[in-house]
Amino acid sequence: MVTFMSSAGHTLGHIPEALEVRVHPKSKRNGIELIEGRKLRITVTAPPEEGKANDAVISLLAKRLGVAKGSVQILSGHKSRNKLLLVEGLALDEVVAILSNISEK
Repeated sequence: MVTFMSSAGHTLGHIPEALEVRVHPKSKRNGIELIEGRKLRITVTAPPEEGKANDAVISLLAKRLGVAKGSVQILSGHKSRNKLLLVEGLALDEVVAILSNISEK
């Protein structure tokens, strides 16, 4: 469960199915790696300008999970490497299971 905090330190609410993601733009290749159990490290070749890296993250994650790009939303961190993402139609445990199976192959 991820807790949103205001800049003043007040709790804004909980998003139980949000994915915590660390993005590495301008990488040599695209990839997704599970780290610390439920957190993701996503590398994309796109640069971090004009939303190109965000678009690449959404496309890559949607493709790996077998969902439409419209099902993947960036909840926070649009201009940061640290992001919270939501995948509509899949629980967090399902996302982790799918990505675990892909990375084992």
